[in-house]
Amino acid sequence: MRAAEGKLGRVFVIRLDDGDKIPDCIEKFAIEKNISHGHLIMVGGVTDGQVVVGPRISDQMPSDPMLLPVEEAHEVMGLGVLAPGEDGKPVLHLHAALGRSGQTLTGCLRPGVKTWLVVEVILYEITGVKAQRVMHPRSGFALLETG
Repeated sequence: MRAAEGKLGRVFVIRLDDGDKIPDCIEKFAIEKNISHGHLIMVGGVTDGQVVVGPRISDQMPSDPMLLPVEEAHEVMGLGVLAPGEDGKPVLHLHAALGRSGQTLTGCLRPGVKTWLVVEVILYEITGVKAQRVMHPRSGFALLETG
C-alpha cells in the first residue's frame, strides 16, 4: 500500500448539462479552477459512450479491457479520483453504476459518455498532496503513485 496525506480544500457543486461529455468537462473544469487533486461524487443521467467492465482475461498483462456500450439513458451514481497525469494535467478516474429498466452496469466510464439531461457533481479539492498517475508498463494503466 502507498499513501499520501493532504487537506480538504475548496468544495464545488457542479451541474453538468445535457450532452456534456464525461470525464472531459470535469477535467476541463479542474484546469480552469487550478485543481490538481480531488475526489468527486456524482448522480444523474448518462447516455452514449462506453464503460470498462473488467479485463478480458484476469491474469493477462497488459490488460485487454472489456468495453460495453452505454445506449439510451441510464441513471448513474459514481465516485472518482482526480490526480495529475505525467503531463501535469488532471485526469479523472471515475467508476459508476448505471441503471436502466431493472438492469445495472458497473464499471469505469470512458471518455465520451454524455450527460443525459443532468448530472450533479460534488467535487472536493485535496490540497498539499503529492500524487500522480504514472504509466505502469506491466498493466498498461496509469496508476496512482504517491510520495
